Amino acid sequence: MKVAIVHHWLIGMRGGEKVVEALCDMYPHADIFTHVYAPDKVSEKIRRHRVIPTFINALPRAARMYKSYLPLMPLALEQLDLRDYDLIISIESGPSKGIVPPPDAVHVCYCNTPMRYIWNMYHEYRSKAGFFTRILMPPLAHYLRMWDVTSAARVDSFVANSATVEIASRND
Repeated sequence: MKVAIVHHWLIGMRGGEKVVEALCDMYPHADIFTHVYAPDKVSEKIRRHRVIPTFINALPRAARMYKSYLPLMPLALEQLDLRDYDLIISIESGPSKGIVPPPDAVHVCYCNTPMRYIWNMYHEYRSKAGFFTRILMPPLAHYLRMWDVTSAARVDSFVANSATVEIASRND
Protein backbone atom coordinates (compact mmCIF):
# COMPACT_ATOMS: atom_id res chain seq x y z
CA MET A 1 0.00 0.00 0.00
CA LYS A 2 1.38 3.40 -1.00
CA VAL A 3 0.77 6.11 1.63
CA ALA A 4 0.84 9.91 1.43
CA ILE A 5 0.90 12.16 4.48
CA VAL A 6 -0.27 15.75 3.91
CA HIS A 7 0.65 18.44 6.43
CA HIS A 8 0.21 22.19 5.98
CA TRP A 9 3.84 23.23 6.61
CA LEU A 10 7.02 21.74 8.01
CA ILE A 11 8.89 24.69 9.48
CA GLY A 12 9.34 23.57 13.09
CA MET A 13 8.53 20.81 15.56
CA ARG A 14 5.22 21.58 17.24
CA GLY A 15 2.16 19.41 17.88
CA GLY A 16 1.20 18.75 14.27
CA GLU A 17 4.74 17.78 13.38
CA LYS A 18 4.74 15.28 16.27
CA VAL A 19 1.68 13.72 14.60
CA VAL A 20 3.66 13.58 11.34
CA GLU A 21 6.45 11.78 13.20
CA ALA A 22 3.99 9.23 14.65
CA LEU A 23 2.64 8.60 11.14
CA CYS A 24 6.20 8.22 9.88
CA ASP A 25 6.66 5.45 12.46
CA MET A 26 3.46 3.77 11.32
CA TYR A 27 4.20 4.19 7.61
CA PRO A 28 7.99 4.20 7.18
CA HIS A 29 7.79 4.41 3.38
CA ALA A 30 5.16 7.16 3.20
CA ASP A 31 5.77 10.30 1.19
CA ILE A 32 5.03 13.64 2.82
CA PHE A 33 3.37 16.54 0.99
CA THR A 34 3.49 20.06 2.43
CA HIS A 35 3.31 23.70 1.37
CA VAL A 36 6.58 24.82 2.95
CA TYR A 37 9.51 22.66 3.95
CA ALA A 38 12.50 23.81 6.03
CA PRO A 39 14.55 20.59 6.47
CA ASP A 40 16.83 22.15 9.09
CA LYS A 41 13.79 22.94 11.31
CA VAL A 42 12.29 19.43 11.46
CA SER A 43 13.36 16.13 12.96
CA GLU A 44 15.63 13.55 11.37
CA LYS A 45 12.65 11.17 11.35
CA ILE A 46 10.74 13.50 8.99
CA ARG A 47 13.83 14.25 6.88
CA ARG A 48 14.28 10.51 6.20
CA HIS A 49 11.04 10.59 4.21
CA ARG A 50 10.55 11.92 0.72
CA VAL A 51 9.06 15.39 1.25
CA ILE A 52 7.29 17.04 -1.69
CA PRO A 53 6.46 20.72 -1.23
CA THR A 54 3.85 22.62 -3.25
CA PHE A 55 4.75 25.63 -5.40
CA ILE A 56 4.33 27.82 -2.31
CA ASN A 57 7.73 26.61 -1.10
CA ALA A 58 9.35 28.48 -4.02
CA LEU A 59 7.63 31.81 -3.27
CA PRO A 60 9.64 34.62 -1.65
CA ARG A 61 10.38 34.09 2.06
CA ALA A 62 7.99 31.15 2.21
CA ALA A 63 9.50 29.74 5.43
CA ARG A 64 8.79 33.02 7.25
CA MET A 65 5.74 34.35 5.41
CA TYR A 66 3.88 31.06 4.90
CA LYS A 67 0.70 32.36 6.55
CA SER A 68 0.57 35.20 4.02
CA TYR A 69 0.20 32.61 1.30
CA LEU A 70 -2.95 31.08 2.84
CA PRO A 71 -5.20 32.24 -0.04
CA LEU A 72 -3.02 30.24 -2.48
CA MET A 73 -3.03 27.03 -0.45
CA PRO A 74 -6.30 25.60 -1.82
CA LEU A 75 -4.96 25.97 -5.37
CA ALA A 76 -1.62 24.43 -4.38
CA LEU A 77 -3.26 21.43 -2.66
CA GLU A 78 -5.57 20.73 -5.57
CA GLN A 79 -2.58 20.57 -7.92
CA LEU A 80 -0.90 17.72 -6.03
CA ASP A 81 -0.82 14.54 -8.08
CA LEU A 82 -1.77 11.73 -5.70
CA ARG A 83 -2.84 9.15 -8.31
CA ASP A 84 -0.30 6.57 -7.14
CA TYR A 85 -1.44 6.54 -3.50
CA ASP A 86 -3.82 4.09 -1.86
CA LEU A 87 -4.09 5.88 1.50
CA ILE A 88 -3.86 9.63 2.05
CA ILE A 89 -3.69 10.96 5.60
CA SER A 90 -4.10 14.70 5.97
CA ILE A 91 -3.34 16.44 9.24
CA GLU A 92 -5.67 19.39 9.65
CA SER A 93 -5.35 22.56 11.64
CA GLY A 94 -4.77 24.58 8.55
CA PRO A 95 -5.44 23.76 4.95
CA SER A 96 -4.34 20.16 4.42
CA LYS A 97 -7.46 18.15 3.70
CA GLY A 98 -8.16 19.99 0.44
CA ILE A 99 -6.29 17.56 -1.77
CA VAL A 100 -8.14 15.91 -4.63
CA PRO A 101 -7.83 12.19 -3.86
CA PRO A 102 -7.89 9.57 -6.59
CA PRO A 103 -11.21 7.69 -6.77
CA ASP A 104 -9.82 4.42 -5.40
CA ALA A 105 -7.81 5.95 -2.55
CA VAL A 106 -8.95 6.30 1.06
CA HIS A 107 -8.56 9.81 2.49
CA VAL A 108 -8.45 10.06 6.29
CA CYS A 109 -8.17 13.46 7.96
CA TYR A 110 -6.64 13.64 11.43
CA CYS A 111 -8.12 16.89 12.71
CA ASN A 112 -6.10 18.73 15.35
CA THR A 113 -8.53 21.64 15.05
CA PRO A 114 -10.62 23.22 12.31
CA MET A 115 -9.40 26.49 10.75
CA ARG A 116 -10.65 28.57 13.66
CA TYR A 117 -9.35 31.82 12.16
CA ILE A 118 -12.07 31.60 9.49
CA TRP A 119 -14.78 30.10 11.69
CA ASN A 120 -15.45 30.53 15.39
CA MET A 121 -12.45 32.80 16.15
CA TYR A 122 -12.71 34.93 13.01
CA HIS A 123 -13.67 38.18 14.78
CA GLU A 124 -10.91 37.76 17.37
CA TYR A 125 -8.26 37.20 14.68
CA ARG A 126 -9.58 40.09 12.58
CA SER A 127 -9.59 42.53 15.49
CA LYS A 128 -5.92 41.78 16.19
CA ALA A 129 -4.81 41.94 12.54
CA GLY A 130 -3.03 44.83 10.90
CA PHE A 131 -4.92 47.32 8.75
CA PHE A 132 -4.22 45.66 5.40
CA THR A 133 -5.13 42.18 6.69
CA ARG A 134 -8.33 43.51 8.30
CA ILE A 135 -9.40 44.90 4.91
CA LEU A 136 -8.66 41.64 3.05
CA MET A 137 -9.99 39.22 5.65
CA PRO A 138 -13.74 39.38 4.88
CA PRO A 139 -13.55 38.30 1.21
CA LEU A 140 -10.70 35.86 1.81
CA ALA A 141 -12.40 34.25 4.81
CA HIS A 142 -15.61 33.89 2.79
CA TYR A 143 -13.69 32.16 -0.01
CA LEU A 144 -11.81 29.93 2.46
CA ARG A 145 -15.02 28.95 4.28
CA MET A 146 -16.60 27.80 1.01
CA TRP A 147 -13.46 25.88 0.12
CA ASP A 148 -13.23 24.36 3.62
CA VAL A 149 -16.78 22.97 3.39
CA THR A 150 -16.23 21.73 -0.17
CA SER A 151 -12.92 20.08 0.67
CA ALA A 152 -14.43 18.33 3.71
CA ALA A 153 -16.58 16.34 1.28
CA ARG A 154 -13.36 14.86 -0.20
CA VAL A 155 -12.51 13.15 3.09
CA ASP A 156 -13.65 9.56 3.66
CA SER A 157 -13.15 9.61 7.45
CA PHE A 158 -12.33 12.24 10.04
CA VAL A 159 -10.43 11.42 13.22
CA ALA A 160 -10.41 14.04 15.98
CA ASN A 161 -7.83 14.22 18.73
CA SER A 162 -10.42 15.23 21.36
CA ALA A 163 -14.14 15.54 21.98
CA THR A 164 -13.75 19.34 21.85
CA VAL A 165 -12.31 19.20 18.33
CA GLU A 166 -14.97 16.73 17.24
CA ILE A 167 -17.74 19.05 18.41
CA ALA A 168 -16.07 22.13 16.90
CA SER A 169 -15.60 20.30 13.59
CA ARG A 170 -19.30 19.49 13.44
CA ASN A 171 -20.27 23.07 14.26
CA ASP A 172 -17.87 24.83 11.85
